[in-house]
Amino acid sequence: MKIGYARVSTHEQSLDLQLDALEKAGCKKIYQEKMSGMKDDRPQLNRLIEYAREGDVIVVYKLDRLGRSTKRLIELSQELQERGIELVSIRDSIDTTTAVGKAMFKMLAVLAEMERDLISERTRAGLESARARGRKGGRPKKDSSKVEQALILYDTKKYTVKEIENMTGVSKATIYRRMRTN
Repeated sequence: MKIGYARVSTHEQSLDLQLDALEKAGCKKIYQEKMSGMKDDRPQLNRLIEYAREGDVIVVYKLDRLGRSTKRLIELSQELQERGIELVSIRDSIDTTTAVGKAMFKMLAVLAEMERDLISERTRAGLESARARGRKGGRPKKDSSKVEQALILYDTKKYTVKEIENMTGVSKATIYRRMRTN
């Protein structure tokens, strides 16, 4: 059975174009959602995935209706493939019921994995370059003299923590954390 999924990001947007295309593609059941694609927890998409059975075909107008991140799309496609459920994207001309469609989707998966690896390599290279120049990552350390000053002011019991924060620039969290360790 062909099952459709239509999604728009806001309540002001219309699903009509997608619904028309899904009906024309022969979908017997269509799940509809008005929710951002950045959210992974989309109730109607989850219901669709639970409902779909081996041999079913999930049809979307465009792949970005299923998810914005390539990683999420790949995870979803792998889950569908393991369960024997095919995927068709009308506008992207991807149809995993065909050999060419399966190959195309796998090529997209390979490119996405390569993209993640390249980002990771660039990040590592940037960190190594920064270290070679003497830069260290992470949050800068608080000026210990200011922290000590804040603790002394706190011990006098003349000032509120908020006043101490304003005078020294040391946060309430830092003051309390240092009090616990002393």
